[in-house]
Amino acid sequence: MSSSRAMSLVQKWLNYRGTPWQFQQPPVGWQRQEANTSTHSYPSGSGCQEQGGLLCSCHLLLQRSLRGRAGALCRQPPSRTFFSERKKFHTAPVGQVFRLRPFHVLVATGGGYAGYRKYEDYKLEQLEKSGIEVPVKLASEWEVALYKSVPTRLLSRAWGRLNQVELPTWLRKPVYSLYIWTFGVNMKEAAVEDLHHYRNLSEFFRRKLKPQARPVCGVHSVISPSDGKILNFGQVKNCEVEQVKGVTYSLESFLGPRVPTEELRFSQAPPGNSFQQQLVTKEGNELYHCVIYLAPGDYHCFHSPTDWTVSHRRHFPGSLMSVNPGVARWIKELFCHNERVVLTGDWKHGFFSLTAVGATNVGSIRIYFDQDLHTNSPSYSKGSYNDFSFISNNNKEGIPMRKGEHLGEFNLGSTIVLIFEAPKDFKFNLKAGQKIRFGEALGSL
Repeated sequence: MSSSRAMSLVQKWLNYRGTPWQFQQPPVGWQRQEANTSTHSYPSGSGCQEQGGLLCSCHLLLQRSLRGRAGALCRQPPSRTFFSERKKFHTAPVGQVFRLRPFHVLVATGGGYAGYRKYEDYKLEQLEKSGIEVPVKLASEWEVALYKSVPTRLLSRAWGRLNQVELPTWLRKPVYSLYIWTFGVNMKEAAVEDLHHYRNLSEFFRRKLKPQARPVCGVHSVISPSDGKILNFGQVKNCEVEQVKGVTYSLESFLGPRVPTEELRFSQAPPGNSFQQQLVTKEGNELYHCVIYLAPGDYHCFHSPTDWTVSHRRHFPGSLMSVNPGVARWIKELFCHNERVVLTGDWKHGFFSLTAVGATNVGSIRIYFDQDLHTNSPSYSKGSYNDFSFISNNNKEGIPMRKGEHLGEFNLGSTIVLIFEAPKDFKFNLKAGQKIRFGEALGSL
């Protein structure tokens, strides 16, 4: 057998065995000449020389294999071997199987906490359906701070960019159908029912309705500006507004300081009066409020709730926490923490305001007649706001809005808050928790 053939067989045998093997050392007289790697001296005789060369080569090959395996074993952490009948199993080192990283901890903790909150919300909904009054349990300061530390603004911007991605035609129907099934969207009301018409998620969210789908009530003075769920309504008392029953927020913190009376044409109120009294322009009137929550499956545009004139816009950058009823019941002054756009003006009975409140994945708030408004900016100063007046030398009145006229839109569900002045005999035709659609009556005199 030739030397190359024997070397090949030995190499194959070593690969098959997979475990270290030790040959005896070659005879003393067989030594390799270090000066020339291709020349060796062995005892006399061609047969001895060939056998000696073969054994020596096999020995060197085995030594190299052993050194390589030993180095690999030294670099790896110790592993365990288990035997099951005739099979041998090797377990990987623990450090290679699981490495604790901050991202994993964050995802696990955040996911577990979100799941816990969802479960708590589900229990509260079941109690409400049973007619049992749900006790108020407010979040502590550290819980609110922890929630606000979540980069919801960044996530909302990422979601907004994802919504702008044009979907392939073949993918549109499956994606939109899944959304329709999840949130109970009624596409029969849409102006365009063909799902292939909507190029991206943003267009689908902002779909228009058929004209006859939402008839506007012409009898009552104030209508619902959007589809949604009534969270709360009633009179404003002691400068506090209820976001849900038992949980309030400051009227002044929500609307911000008064705009100069020259712009809003408010009456001159004595300096000692409260902020609430300063907003009331006519004697004998009261201040009322109504909170409407828009779910993800609702119609996402909002309209003018009455005939009024918009004279001022105030934009509050802020957090983008969820505004669903469970969170509104948990976090005090939730609407004051979140980004919002406050439109103020007047109607036939005095002061009137509509506020669009942002939420998680709803950083984009659009007002159709305000091209200078830009929401969910990458950076902002905490507690800051910016004002814009629609009254100018060329426009002494402001922006007139007719009842039911298109006013603005969200990219996803959020909240609309109405705060307005009306006579004492104004009555709401509502129940807390009821579903309402755009155009239906909120109340009347």
